[in-house]
Amino acid sequence: MTKRSPFRYFKTSPEIIRLAVMMYIRFPLSLRNVEDLLHERGIDISHETVRFWWQRFGPMFAAEIRKRRIQCMRSSRWRWHLDEVFVKINGVTHYLWRAVDHEGEGLESFVTKRRDKKAALKFLRKAMRKHGQPKIIVTDRLRSYGAAMKEIGNFNRQLTGRWLNNRAENSHLPFRRRERAMLRFRQMRSLQQFAAVHASVYNLFNSERALS
Repeated sequence: MTKRSPFRYFKTSPEIIRLAVMMYIRFPLSLRNVEDLLHERGIDISHETVRFWWQRFGPMFAAEIRKRRIQCMRSSRWRWHLDEVFVKINGVTHYLWRAVDHEGEGLESFVTKRRDKKAALKFLRKAMRKHGQPKIIVTDRLRSYGAAMKEIGNFNRQLTGRWLNNRAENSHLPFRRRERAMLRFRQMRSLQQFAAVHASVYNLFNSERALS
């Protein structure tokens, strides 16, 4: 039985849809910026069409990228860097937890309302379920990390230091640039979706010198 194409009900070619979605995720552009850039190329679409394409196909493209890269990322089990960043949603502070490996590859993104042991434990279990058990986990001095790792038996693998976690802190910069272009987020669900998709697409285009 052949698998149905996800583009079967769309008159626009899959190449144009993929181009529009990748431009919106990869670069700090608004929906109207993508509309103008495609118009310069002779493609006349609305910014609402770009929004619909991104919501419909963005997670699918990210899943394809993530599936291919996870098979080749055995070295990511060596050392992880964990950090959290503050994100405002309708004026309310939320926390975006991110895990990257020693090469800066984004492994996992997770949004929570709190920054306690329960949130850290849920984030760690989700990351380890996808990527396995790392040998070393570098974090800041947030006590939630230590309490969560003690519960799952990884307390002896945790490292904390003043500059040891610069890799994770620098990985927030592309997301911050993208957040300003989008004029912030209005729903926790949309933030979670975009953070996961953005990390996968950014990994595809961000080739570290050590990986070349």
